[in-house]
Amino acid sequence: MIRRIDNIKFPITLDQGKLKSFVEKKYKTKFGYFKVVRKSLDARDKRNIFWLYSVAVSEGQESIPQREYDKIYCSPTVAVIGGGPAGLFCAIRLVQHGFRPIIIERGECVEDRRRTCLSFFAGGPLNESSNVQFGEGGAGAFSDGKLNTRTKDSLNGDVIDLFVRFGAPQEVAYLNKPHVGSDKLFDVLRNIRAYIEQNGGKYLFNTRVDGLVQSGGELKGLLLTDVKGGGTHTMQADAAVLAIGHSARDTFEMLSRSGVYMQPREFAVGVRIEHLAADIGRAQYGESFKILPTADYQLVSHAHERTAFTFCMCPGGVVMPATSEEGAVVVNGMSLHARDGENSNSALMVQMKFSDFGGDDLFAGVRFQREIERRAFIAGGGNYHAPVQLAGDFLKGVCSHAFASVKPTYAAGTTFAPMDEVLPPVACSALRAALPDMGRRLRGFDNPHAVLTGAETRFSSPVKIVRGEDMQSVSLKNLYPCGEGSGYSGGITSSAADGMRVAETLFARFSQN
Repeated sequence: MIRRIDNIKFPITLDQGKLKSFVEKKYKTKFGYFKVVRKSLDARDKRNIFWLYSVAVSEGQESIPQREYDKIYCSPTVAVIGGGPAGLFCAIRLVQHGFRPIIIERGECVEDRRRTCLSFFAGGPLNESSNVQFGEGGAGAFSDGKLNTRTKDSLNGDVIDLFVRFGAPQEVAYLNKPHVGSDKLFDVLRNIRAYIEQNGGKYLFNTRVDGLVQSGGELKGLLLTDVKGGGTHTMQADAAVLAIGHSARDTFEMLSRSGVYMQPREFAVGVRIEHLAADIGRAQYGESFKILPTADYQLVSHAHERTAFTFCMCPGGVVMPATSEEGAVVVNGMSLHARDGENSNSALMVQMKFSDFGGDDLFAGVRFQREIERRAFIAGGGNYHAPVQLAGDFLKGVCSHAFASVKPTYAAGTTFAPMDEVLPPVACSALRAALPDMGRRLRGFDNPHAVLTGAETRFSSPVKIVRGEDMQSVSLKNLYPCGEGSGYSGGITSSAADGMRVAETLFARFSQN
């Protein structure tokens, strides 16, 4: 019989491969079955940092049965629009139930997409259909691959298990703050593609949805455009899952023209802030940082009337060129699995309100984001260089002229420019209040040498595609909005879980036919 043992304190100086013998010695029992189910770092007392484990054990050998899924008997045509976490995990669960989904992705497969992005980083042309935002894996493919989530969704465990099944490191199943790393995510995405195709699913890369075929208030098909060749054709569909991500602005406009009901949403804007990873480690763990994983943090400041917060923290990572539109500069963050880069970075965001951009207009938020991105492009020199400013100079309101201990990692190049030329005044005011406030809780966060890179605008979707309790659009049957772009999740895990929930809804519907 399997039982769980919690609150196992394990010294950070010991080889973690000795955990099993450590537990057996403590409980004076040999375990035939031993599995780590939780691992976190307790660093509340820098003089006594330790690993905290939970394990599942049994004195005998145990075998965990594989879950079986009920299969569908009919063969409906289900299109999944978007190849990010929501779309891919929806497709996986559909396959598990016997569907043969068609994944429609405007960008390239991950192998070609990576080459296209690296070319852009090196000064090549921007591909507006395949970039850090669009392509197989979605925006999450060029990120830290963080799988931690604040949601308590019952499907979160399924998401983690599938990541491990398709090649993510085993440790993501038990780490308190699991992450895959962008380098590992590429392999995961290829394995997911192979599984879907081997089970009858199909991918249509370089294909954009440019119209909806409707009849009697129901979706009947999709108008598709080959983004490379320019040809168009219509595809019949019994249902379409709309997992388009937060940056498909042209698709939002098409949906609006097609009568799909949407609502404007508030969002946040800001910058990326970079520190030396060693400085963050020393602040979090003292000198023990040298033998511990690269430190992270999460901060919130209420020093201003507008809340400021850190988001998508990338330990040992780099700042990414993340625009999907010409004449715009957008930044994001990315880490590899090892998280061994010299710098650490995080989004430093300020919450915007409808009053800042006009909540009565559905696309006012999109225009607001675009204007910030355009100003960042101009401030950076009009060549996709990003505007940067040292934190100390930003606090003083003066332009920077030289880097100090922290050098920027933004691959497409940087130009010194004041963030006041890029961000709205209310955002700059809130950030100036937040930096020293956060520095009081994390020593050195307001280091004057820290580098601010702008602009971070793709925090979340500026619109919500409204769905009902049946998961369908309230204005168009057979259309199933899901994921971050539709306003129903935030981050890889919650988006993947939302996609799987839509898949379960589709199975329940079509299995009755």
